[in-house]
Amino acid sequence: MKIKQFKDEPLAHYSYALISNGEMALVDPSRNPLQYYKYAEENNAKIVAVFETHPHADFVSGHLQIQEETGAKIYISEKVGVDYPHTAFDEGDEVKIGNTSIKPLHTPGHSPDSLTFIAEENGKTVMFSGDTLFIGNVGRPDLREKAGNMKAKRVELAKQMYHTMQTKFNDLPDDTLVYPAHGAGSLCGKNMSDAASSTLGNERQGNWAFKDQTEEEFVEEILKDQPFIPSYFGFNVDLNRNGALNVQKAKYEVPVKLYVDSVEKEGITVVDTRDEKDYKKGHLLNSINIMARSESDKFETWLGAIIQPREEFYLVAESVAQMDELLERTAKVGYEKQMIGIITLSDKVSKSSDDFNLEDFKANKDKYTIVDIRNASEIAEGQIFENAEAIPLNELRDRADELSEDKPFVVHCAGGYRSAAGSSILENKFRNKKVYDLSDAIKEFS
Repeated sequence: MKIKQFKDEPLAHYSYALISNGEMALVDPSRNPLQYYKYAEENNAKIVAVFETHPHADFVSGHLQIQEETGAKIYISEKVGVDYPHTAFDEGDEVKIGNTSIKPLHTPGHSPDSLTFIAEENGKTVMFSGDTLFIGNVGRPDLREKAGNMKAKRVELAKQMYHTMQTKFNDLPDDTLVYPAHGAGSLCGKNMSDAASSTLGNERQGNWAFKDQTEEEFVEEILKDQPFIPSYFGFNVDLNRNGALNVQKAKYEVPVKLYVDSVEKEGITVVDTRDEKDYKKGHLLNSINIMARSESDKFETWLGAIIQPREEFYLVAESVAQMDELLERTAKVGYEKQMIGIITLSDKVSKSSDDFNLEDFKANKDKYTIVDIRNASEIAEGQIFENAEAIPLNELRDRADELSEDKPFVVHCAGGYRSAAGSSILENKFRNKKVYDLSDAIKEFS
């Protein structure tokens, strides 16, 4: 049994390939399957199975495309209620991949239909825990109240997670390797470790969810301080239940326009992915600056948090060379069908952002309406500026009317990335007001 872990850095998503005796299975694959195909070729293995732990909320899975292109069977719980060709796989079932035995455990808590897959060969035990057991924590229980075939309230799911942690893994040995679907940085849970894997023994020792506690204590702990839920999460659950389009076909159906100084559909949102400095020098009307300069920028998350599912938008690339990567990153969250076009800008674009005088701000903070767009959990830990008006970035488009308009705006976050998006949102809302981005100068105050 040979296992390869693949990491999608911006979404902190882990997927897996398992190879045994020339056969290969995938667990919770990303949207684009080419990396798995290359790995299968390198190992002279045939992809015969795709295992889905649950219908994911934070990314689009490529399971249907993989089935169509390789003939692999999709194994998923019957509780998910999918219509595409699949093999129902629930507790009590078993399948062989080469010499490896794979069995599912029903482990509800993150979702009511979650599975954990137990793989065994020659005395070695591995668990693919999906969004149930993370390294150092467990999956959040508050994502399935409005999406999916089986809807469940957060308290109900929190109680189910308690019983999962109390009962489902008791027969597994301490040296069982734990491979989760996410790591630190994912919004599918909180306070996750940076470690990519662990052992069940280590988790029993160090993970709070295994500690001796009452159901009431467990529920209180798991429900508190969970991160915000991006707009696209429910959309992705349903998209994964139905099965996504072939990613290559979907990406390259998006129209391309070069050297643009205006767009055909006025009033449509423009998502500008360039560095904030380039954006501020010149951009199109109705632009939101969601930067995608590298994998460390959480472009996918903030695209899906700020832009609504099915909302049309244009996407601005810095150059033609960046287009394929941006299409790929947009397709990860299933937003490629909403794109009217992907464009590069002409140097004639003249809409610019206001120049910010940092020294004046330092000396005269009371002359500005300071807008804190950090998440609610960050704000709860304390304000950076006294009398700042707090609206989390994912709510800013809907709640901007709540802000005082009698002074120029200064927008800040915790590190400088999100404030580029926040200030551009307010520029669109308050076109006759000065709007400034504190950007990474926030580090001088925090």
